[in-house]
Amino acid sequence: MTHVEDELTSQPECWARAASEAAHHAKVLPAPGERVAIVGCGTSYFMARAAAALREGAGQGETDAFAASEFPHGRRYDRVVALTRSGTTTEIVDLLGRLKGATRTTAITADPDTPVRRAAGELAVLDFADERSVVQTRFATTALTLLRAHLGLHPDAAVTDGRTALTEPLPEGLAECGQFTFLGRGWTVGLADEAGLKMREAALAWAEAYPAMEYRHGPISVSTKGTATWMLGDAPDGLARQVRDTGALWIAGRLDPLAELVRVQRLAVAVAASRGLDPDSPRHLTRSVILAP
Repeated sequence: MTHVEDELTSQPECWARAASEAAHHAKVLPAPGERVAIVGCGTSYFMARAAAALREGAGQGETDAFAASEFPHGRRYDRVVALTRSGTTTEIVDLLGRLKGATRTTAITADPDTPVRRAAGELAVLDFADERSVVQTRFATTALTLLRAHLGLHPDAAVTDGRTALTEPLPEGLAECGQFTFLGRGWTVGLADEAGLKMREAALAWAEAYPAMEYRHGPISVSTKGTATWMLGDAPDGLARQVRDTGALWIAGRLDPLAELVRVQRLAVAVAASRGLDPDSPRHLTRSVILAP
């Protein structure tokens, strides 16, 4: 078993623990009414987008999400939350350092014994969700679960569905597809982007992601026999039929969207194995991007 396989199978237990500890971390997480920005890089940026949509949609306050390198320094926020598994990513550490003393900051990390301890004003540590694999799975979804639970939006069904996602067979013929498109709505748009990234990182697969209502505005033209379109969350009316009419394989999101993401992670590992790839060592990537001065 690869590290990524071992780590992705532990997600339901990690989610349950994060949800149970949300109250403990509440004092360093955004309070209702605060104007908040959530930042990250790569997978963490996609989780930031999902969390921001959830928080603003819940009426907790204006919430933006940015790649750390694209943070708008001309805007004022009550708090900036940074998602960083390693605590060493250059763009995150540099941004937190620049904001220190001017804006309240919180880093959600798996490893507090890193530069993020000095850069961030406050920490929420999820060391039980740390990973050895370059490819992120459980830390990202556990960090999102923490924020989801902090908002009161973590359903018990998420953990149950996560276990189901680990045991149910993947749809027949899915791993043999040559192109994958992932769709989301609202907070699951970020999850769709993350699903596409997992396929590219681990399996070197052609994968795209879009807001579901945008799929009709051009991207559906790539759908045909031998491609797959996977919906994370509830699909717009009529879209499943339109995709099936192209000859593509339609995968409906039956489970909690985070659990659907677990299914995608399993697919990425399966496609990597079919191509003779090591999903723990994606080409050109490292566990953390640390730039030279």
